[in-house]
Amino acid sequence: MSTSPDRYPKITALICTLNEEPNLPYVLPRVPAWVSEVLVVDGHSTDKTVEVARKIRPDIRILAQPGRGKGDALKFGIEQSTGDIIVTLDADGNTDPAELDRFIEPLLNGYDFAKGSRFLNTRPARMPRHRSMGNWFLARTANLLFGSRYTDICSGYNAVWKKAWEKIKFPVEFGYEPLITIRARRAGLKICEVSCSDHGRINGRSKLPSWQQGWGALKAIVTERFHA
Repeated sequence: MSTSPDRYPKITALICTLNEEPNLPYVLPRVPAWVSEVLVVDGHSTDKTVEVARKIRPDIRILAQPGRGKGDALKFGIEQSTGDIIVTLDADGNTDPAELDRFIEPLLNGYDFAKGSRFLNTRPARMPRHRSMGNWFLARTANLLFGSRYTDICSGYNAVWKKAWEKIKFPVEFGYEPLITIRARRAGLKICEVSCSDHGRINGRSKLPSWQQGWGALKAIVTERFHA
C-alpha cells in the first residue's frame, strides 16, 4: 500500500448474508483491522449466521434486511452504512477480504469506483470452464452494447465512494450485478478495474444455479440497453 491505513477515510465493509454460518469463520477474520465498520445485512437466515458473526466480531454491525433479494440487501446496506467508502464483499468466501487494500488506493487517486475483475490478468484457476466462458460472454455483450472495455461485469467485489453510490440508480432486480457497473458508467463515474481472486464458494451450494444467474444477467444487460 502506498497510503498508510491510518490515513484512510472511514471505510465500510458491506457483507450480505443468507444462511452463511459455515463460511463466516473464514470471511470475517480476514477483513483488515483498519476497516472502520463491518456491516452485515442479513436476509432472513434460518441458521446461526447472525450468532456466528457476533461471536467472531463483537464489534460487527448487523441489520435485518427489510426486503428480499441480494440487490435489495445491498441497496439497504449502502443506505445504512456510515463509511465514506463502501466495499462490497461476498459472504461465501468467493472474494478475499485480505485484498481490500487494492480497491482503496484507486479511490484515493481520483477514481469513483474500483470494480473487481477476476479476468484482468488470467482466468481464475478454480472457476469451472463453463462459468469462465459465461462471464466472458456477458462482459463481451455488455462491452458491445455500451461501448465499454471491461474484462469482468459480474464480480461482487467493488469499492465506491458513498457520494458516488448516491449518483447511481441502484438496481435491485434479478441480474443486478452487471447493472451496477453499467449505471455507474452512465452516471459519469470514473471507473477502474482491480484484479481480484475467485476462490469459489467455500461451503454449501449457491442459492441459484450458474445458468440461471447467467441468464438473469444477460436479460438485465439487454433490457438495460433497449428499454432503460
